[in-house]
Amino acid sequence: MNETIEFSATVSATTRNGVLVVTIDNPPVNATSVDVRGGLAKALAHAETAADVTGVVVTGAGKTFIGGADIKEFGKPAMDPTLPAVIQNIEGLSKPVVAALNGAALGGGLEVALACHSRVAAPAAQVGLPEVKLGIVPGAGGTQRLPRLIGIPAALDLITSGRSVKAEEALKLGIVDTVAADLVEAAISAASALAGKPLRRTGELGMAAADPAEIAKTSAKILARARGQKAPAEAVRLVTSSDRPLAEGLADERATFLALRDSREATALRHVFFAERESSKVEGLEGIEPRPVRTIGICGLGLMGSGIAVSALGAGYSVIGLDQTAKAAEKGRERIIGLLERNVASGRLDQAGFEAQKVKLSVTATDADLAPCDLVVEAVFDDLAVKIDLFQRLDRVIRPDAVLATNTSYLNPDEIAAATAHPQRVLGLHFFSPAHVMRLLEVVRCAKTAPDVLATGLAVAKKLHKLPVVTGVTEGFIGNRIFSAYRREAEFLLEDGALPHEIDAALEDYGFPMGLFAVYDMAGLEIAWARRKRQAAARDPSERYVEIADTLCETGRLGQKAGRGWYAYLDGKRTIDPDVTAIIQAARAKKGIAPRAFTKEEVLERLLSAMAAEGKVLLAEGIAARPSDIDLVMINGYGFPAHKGGPMFVNG
Repeated sequence: MNETIEFSATVSATTRNGVLVVTIDNPPVNATSVDVRGGLAKALAHAETAADVTGVVVTGAGKTFIGGADIKEFGKPAMDPTLPAVIQNIEGLSKPVVAALNGAALGGGLEVALACHSRVAAPAAQVGLPEVKLGIVPGAGGTQRLPRLIGIPAALDLITSGRSVKAEEALKLGIVDTVAADLVEAAISAASALAGKPLRRTGELGMAAADPAEIAKTSAKILARARGQKAPAEAVRLVTSSDRPLAEGLADERATFLALRDSREATALRHVFFAERESSKVEGLEGIEPRPVRTIGICGLGLMGSGIAVSALGAGYSVIGLDQTAKAAEKGRERIIGLLERNVASGRLDQAGFEAQKVKLSVTATDADLAPCDLVVEAVFDDLAVKIDLFQRLDRVIRPDAVLATNTSYLNPDEIAAATAHPQRVLGLHFFSPAHVMRLLEVVRCAKTAPDVLATGLAVAKKLHKLPVVTGVTEGFIGNRIFSAYRREAEFLLEDGALPHEIDAALEDYGFPMGLFAVYDMAGLEIAWARRKRQAAARDPSERYVEIADTLCETGRLGQKAGRGWYAYLDGKRTIDPDVTAIIQAARAKKGIAPRAFTKEEVLERLLSAMAAEGKVLLAEGIAARPSDIDLVMINGYGFPAHKGGPMFVNG
């Protein structure tokens, strides 16, 4: 039996058939900590001088090869050996080094693999350079070695998107040389076959010819998508100039990486990264087991209910959909199947997966058919009487231990729960539309929600691949409360002198995908108008209220579908409408407001401050657990640019 050599606490090796098989074991994701880097450096030094070693295989323990940098070292001074130094040692070793990718090789993990002389992947492996998502660029050769291996166009796509690819795509692209089920044996064979032969060092490869016009066109698209972010722009620059000498490119890449790492943008994206990890830590749920959920009922199969159904089917749940009539239920089923077919057409779902999901879907117009459900989510019309009636009917047909969830946006779920036989089993699951696309899910803890019911909501959210954020009960929960404050301030700005297109331009320059008034027009103005009319009687007459939106609606300006809203839509194209400007000017004159001009900075200052101020109120009321939860809601539900960190981070 081969003796195990311990090169560090996280790196060990055995020699098999003359090949040193080096295993990285640094749970949970085999991050490139200083101990891992030190262990690898020692293993390489041993391999270089050991007479009985003809080659090296590097692999990971568990389900990950190397998952990237050690987050515990973020923001701290680098400790030797640095990752670029270790990678240089790998590439320069006189004996063949083969990467055996047992799982994810991300960031520094892929950079280690790129420096190896051959790469073998397990079928479950995936590779990627996700650094741009943290506001940085690869810092250990990724922008220089990947283009040499697969060409500039493919490298541009992977590095600037930060997406990861599965083993089969990695093989087609040329990132890996082989996909093998018996991974380590295949890697040992590859290392033995390369022993004594000239080695293919990635850094020495010639660059494949590429069309400069095509690269310029692709680069321009990436920069437009980046909306002012520095990391994608720097990645484009580094990748498109990677045909220079390797040492020069590596030095430029490292300097760029270090400069970006200390930038406000990277700090903001790190804040978001850690906020996502923190959001799942909920007070009072330590050690609480969720209730088992296999079958989910969905009441109401309109756009929202259908989207929830697609999410649930994609996560492996059985789904029973309920609607008012057999005809409505069948229409809902067709809508769900249509969304699944769209997933097949886009490549997100294969035919076998489609068939498997279709089998798990049934629809009905009979309440009693929901009896097998472990969780029922209602997505019916947002009316208190309608929802209470539904929940009282469900009380009669589903098990007492099954969980009931309301998807209300603005109603009080405590009132719904109080009208049921078992209020402790009720919680809110506020999905965002379209529910099968949007990642955010506000999990509402009602006054009587049992801890294991809340834990169940969180467990289901994670299985649905959603980002759950727990909120207390308040009108609009976290997101819509802050959005209301943001909208209110934007309307005050209109009265004070700004115009819709000026406010939208400031927001889009800041990084929002679309300005506020353009969003209103896209969504339609009538729903918010109806809500304002319902609230009119309870409105405090001493509070400032802007009537401009009401006036637009009264004149039939209901948004894009009406051809006019805050903007005019001639031939579907958004244009500034002088009629809207006239309505705004008349509203100012009616109140005797002397308008003034605002800079983009002033517009942003007022809008961001309004969001943060409302966020502080939510924290004081105990509705939100932490400022970072508010940031996650605004980023993932309302288009706040992630690279700015969220309104609480900006005003922190």
